[in-house]
Amino acid sequence: MNLQELLAEVIAQNASDLHITVGKPPILRINDKLTPIADKEVITPEIAETLVLSLLTKEQKDIFLQEKEFDFSYSYNNEGRFRVNTYFQRGYLGAALRLIPAKVKTFEELNLPEILGEFAFSQQGFFIACGPAGHGKTTTIASMIDHINKNRSDHIITIEDPIEYTFIQDKCLIDQREVHLDTKSFPRALKSALRQDPDVVFVGEMRDLETIATATTLAETGHLVLSTLHTNNAAETIDRMVGVFPPYQQEQIRFQLASSLLGVISQRLIPRIDQEGRIVVAEVLKITPAARNLIREGKTYQLENIILTSKKEGMISLDNSLTQLVKAKVISSESALAYANDPKNLKTLLQSN
Repeated sequence: MNLQELLAEVIAQNASDLHITVGKPPILRINDKLTPIADKEVITPEIAETLVLSLLTKEQKDIFLQEKEFDFSYSYNNEGRFRVNTYFQRGYLGAALRLIPAKVKTFEELNLPEILGEFAFSQQGFFIACGPAGHGKTTTIASMIDHINKNRSDHIITIEDPIEYTFIQDKCLIDQREVHLDTKSFPRALKSALRQDPDVVFVGEMRDLETIATATTLAETGHLVLSTLHTNNAAETIDRMVGVFPPYQQEQIRFQLASSLLGVISQRLIPRIDQEGRIVVAEVLKITPAARNLIREGKTYQLENIILTSKKEGMISLDNSLTQLVKAKVISSESALAYANDPKNLKTLLQSN
């Protein structure tokens, strides 16, 4: 079984992921459904070992065999890049490969809200993309970075694990740093970034207290900071960031976020009715004075009301976005209800004119 053939199949079928697991044929995720590759044999332990290890350099192989899992990026000719996680399961080698398109798409091509352009032009502050794993958060941030790259003359630093999209420098100077390859950790790279004269910093993922604290400080000190979190909505995002701190520090971080946060986009990728891939459905919170007060007072549960009553400010409710796409016959009502914040409310919205 040839790795290059499998990667070509991912691109040919416009799949998002490739899974290599012993006991199954190679499996693609197409339009959010797992689909075995036709005419491919079941993967044996020997085949899995050959395929997985062929992805790795000698240095990467040493790390993987020691740590038992490893994240990295892999380039396939000039056709695409893959974010790869190799791992062990039941003593056998396995891998999950996520296709990263070669071209960074625009807001319009991704069906992203126009207000992202406003956030991208901010000179300082914190902007966060949240949502479940595999629902396009990094792609959204990449689109914002490329928008900045084409419209501003700034120094952009990205810190990723691994690097996913690669940017062609336009008006901006862009330095992309990969954890393990270019730096030892997110916190270390962030502290170093303070001395690298950045205007914009992208933190691939905020995984710990030190990363969140340093990123928040950067956002407070004249930098635009972009990042992602595996949370479901704006309130949960803020609560997660505050919750990693010990109780005696939580009031301080709430005040810091209240002053530095610009906005949060919470998004889902939902299969289209026409089977032509998936479409972004987004909720957007813009931090207004009223929202800042709620964050400062620890009343994040009321942010949903701010979103629902602030459409003129550019805010978008997830359930309203779902309703619009169902009524436009882009997604099914079943899919919309599966991703709704409040299915009962969504049913009411779908039944209204």
